[in-house]
Amino acid sequence: MDLRKYLAEAIGTFWLTFAGCGSAVIAAAFPQVGIGLLGVSLAFGLSVLTMAYAIGHISGCHLNPAVTLGLAAGGRFPARQIAPYVIAQVLGAVIGAATLYAIASGAPGFDVAKGFAANGFDAHSPGGYSLFAAMLAEIVLTMVFLFIIMGATHGKAPVGFAPIAIGLALTLIHLVGIPVTNTSVNPARSTGPALFVGGWAMAQLWLFWLAPIIGGMLGGVIYRAISEAPEAEVTGQAQRRGTQGLAE
Repeated sequence: MDLRKYLAEAIGTFWLTFAGCGSAVIAAAFPQVGIGLLGVSLAFGLSVLTMAYAIGHISGCHLNPAVTLGLAAGGRFPARQIAPYVIAQVLGAVIGAATLYAIASGAPGFDVAKGFAANGFDAHSPGGYSLFAAMLAEIVLTMVFLFIIMGATHGKAPVGFAPIAIGLALTLIHLVGIPVTNTSVNPARSTGPALFVGGWAMAQLWLFWLAPIIGGMLGGVIYRAISEAPEAEVTGQAQRRGTQGLAE
């Protein structure tokens, strides 16, 4: 058991949750300098990009149970490591949400019931989107995310550019998905804030586990089916240069 990988996954998912959700909770609508939809989308993309360069050579920088399961479905990740990776990711996300809560609650008028960047559908969707629309969006967005990850980290892909492609993909995914569900595509990221919001957020959390996992596995399987060499892994040299998505 390589605890370094699991610790890296926990730290990386902490950063994704704290920085991504923090941008939404603290900075999205801040008076006069709010970063808005574009800023929050960039924050999520940058959180993955930065961690991919930082820990990609240690754990593969999944930061997401849907990514871990999708890579396994695509033949890029051993099944025996799925459970410890997912546990580490969820723990990191919960600690990230707890840290964000401790900071955000220091502001006057803070109200966790307003959402705390939790994901939702129907009345809790930013745009009022239905359960079906939310599920379809999460499946499709996560499927494409895994497809991009599989391609960018392929052994024949340009070396060292995978974090950029993956970070920009996550930015684009948030630009599309925030109005629909606040964008999950990541069950760990969804779990952290939901634990603090409670109530409706916990009641709807099932969707943000089910849909991303379905989408992630579909993306992994589809890419494996069309890839010239679906079993090809990023070389050790490529991982040292910061590519994301393939743990040894």
